[in-house]
Amino acid sequence: MSTLPAPELRSGPPWAMHEMVDAEPELARSIVTDRPMGEALAAEVLAAAAAGTRIVVVGCGTSEHAALAVAALLDEALAARGRTRGTVVARQAFEAAIEPWPAGLLIAISHEAETMATMAALGAASAAGTRTALITANRDGIAASLADVVLATPLLDRSWCHTVGYLSPVLLGSAAAAVIGGGPLDGDQLAGAMAVVAGHRAELDRLAGALGGATAFVIVGSGLDYVAARELALKIEEGVRLPAVARDTETELHGHLVSARPTTALIAIAADPRRGDARARRAAQLLLAASRLGMPTAAIVGDDGNVQIPDAATSALRIVLPFNSAASRVGSLAQIAATSGVALQCLTLALIVHHGTNPDRIGRENDDQRESAAIASESFPF
Repeated sequence: MSTLPAPELRSGPPWAMHEMVDAEPELARSIVTDRPMGEALAAEVLAAAAAGTRIVVVGCGTSEHAALAVAALLDEALAARGRTRGTVVARQAFEAAIEPWPAGLLIAISHEAETMATMAALGAASAAGTRTALITANRDGIAASLADVVLATPLLDRSWCHTVGYLSPVLLGSAAAAVIGGGPLDGDQLAGAMAVVAGHRAELDRLAGALGGATAFVIVGSGLDYVAARELALKIEEGVRLPAVARDTETELHGHLVSARPTTALIAIAADPRRGDARARRAAQLLLAASRLGMPTAAIVGDDGNVQIPDAATSALRIVLPFNSAASRVGSLAQIAATSGVALQCLTLALIVHHGTNPDRIGRENDDQRESAAIASESFPF
């Protein structure tokens, strides 16, 4: 996994993952108000965009999901300046390593700076003459020596069920997007919104029992919410250790419900404010269809989702994200990315407590899991 020390093996909660989530509002305040770091990333992006070149953001696992969010935020910010949409794209790091695309800038995300595929992507980009940047919490990691620019976030995750590892690059991407898009991003306001969501954790612990009988999870979202859906699916599999899959909302409506059972939970994320009414109405239809099949249902929603999705569509629980209507388009997306991240992490923690699992070593205190992980990481194809 990493040459960094393994997370402390505790006998019971609070897990290190709990403490990492508790630290995130202050982390947001620190990253967003550290203007030089956000400005440095923005300068790299603007220089590549001005040259008319593509910008690629890569990562693996949680960092891949962060890369998807960062790419969406940066692309939205460039669109606000009149750039063509699709200037910034996300790719899985392995794909970027074996088939590098022409680009003016590759932004790699690796929380511990030791992911082999991400390092390979950095090497391939450099060999092709592409400028590279790395977002990491480990400035001394191997990947840091491969990048032209290293942007070091301030907090290293103490749990391998990464939470800070997801939100740190998302917050830095948000700060850079605000610089690019010309809309202010208030670190205190963002931290406060994240703290509001984290404050619902006790309630979620109580409500998680309504999802506790599920043996599998389907998480859906569209737009930016699909990124959060993918991250929630990963957190459930890592932390709760039950099967989970993420799909686009519309994709789930086309055939997948045939496999549904009352032991399959459906969780919809409907918070992206861009055409949020349409996204929320489609999510409502899906939730109602799932309810008809006896599936337990839950939702993480913004303003539109809370209005458009009827109470009957969420049998288990609903998390309503605070929304700043005065924020710019880029600022709104930044807040949704951050608060939905906290929400999915708190929901995961509630399920972890309900099922009595320890998330911090993602199962690698178990001999079979540890040896399986060693097999998967003992070599790399190039």
